[in-house]
Formats: sequence, C-alpha cells, structure tokens
Amino acid sequence: MNFTTQTDRFWTRIIYIVSIILTAVIAFLILGPRPEGLKGALDVTGLPKIIVMFNGMTAILLVIGFILIKQKNRTAHKNVMLTAFGTSAGFLVTYVLYHWFKSGPQLYTGDFTTVYYVILISHIILAIIILPMALMTLYRGWTDQLAKHRKIAIITLPIWLYVSVTGVVVYYMLYSC
Repeated sequence: MNFTTQTDRFWTRIIYIVSIILTAVIAFLILGPRPEGLKGALDVTGLPKIIVMFNGMTAILLVIGFILIKQKNRTAHKNVMLTAFGTSAGFLVTYVLYHWFKSGPQLYTGDFTTVYYVILISHIILAIIILPMALMTLYRGWTDQLAKHRKIAIITLPIWLYVSVTGVVVYYMLYSC
C-alpha cells in the first residue's frame, strides 16, 4: 500500500487521541470516584489471574515475533504480532473491568517495597508510552511502510516486552506476598 502523508497524519492523530483517551480512562478507573454500590457488584476476584496470563502471553508472543522476523518469516511475524496486540487488548479489557468493579489499587504488603515501587513506577510510565508506540508500529507494519515500521519497532519491542514482563512481576509481588 502507498499511503499519503495526509493519510498518515490522519491515522497518527487517531492513534494519539485513542492513546490519550485510554490513558485517561484507566487513570480515572484506578484513582477516580465510584458510583455508590458499584464495588463488589460483579465478582472480579479472578480477573488478576487472567490479567497476568494476558501479560505473560504477550511477552512470549513478542519474543516469538522477534525470532520470526529475524528468520525473515514476515507472514508468521505479522500473525504473531497481531496476536500479541490481541492479548494486549484482552489485558486492557480485563484490567479496566477489574478496576471498575474494585475500588482503588491493590496495596503492596511485601518485604521489598523499594524494589516493588521502582518496578511499578517504571511499568506505569512505560505502559503510558507504549500505547501510542505499539499502535504506530502496528499501523506502519499493517500499511507495509516497512522502513518506518522497523525504525519504530526497534524501540517499541523492548519497551513493550518490559511492560509485559513487569506486569507479571507486579502481579506476583502483589498477590504472592
């Protein structure tokens, strides 16, 4: 596909708008007020296990996708990366549901408070950054703008992988202590 600069600008704006809206919604769901009687209206106690499975699957798929592109298997790479995007979307949906029906963030009660907060803060900051980057990387690959795709994918992959892996680490630090 040959996309014009105007089309690229349009989709870049959409990517940034969607990223800002999703980030604001997630921040509100975690930190904002809840309507009366919402907490506990739906049993979401099992969702953290599903959330961590989505994060773990995403991390594995990212590594597989990287290996596939190094082997020059573009079709398999594309399919795996689309699946990784799907597991990330699944993570996002379950994460939003969990935080909508559970009031506030889970508190860490373990022995490694400093380590936990370093991991958590870096995870949160990079999760905000990775959203538009992953969308842009997906867009560039989907539209066969391979030079631009490679240029951003080199940065996107390690950040996305870090966010996925630290999501799993945060889960185990919160729920195994």
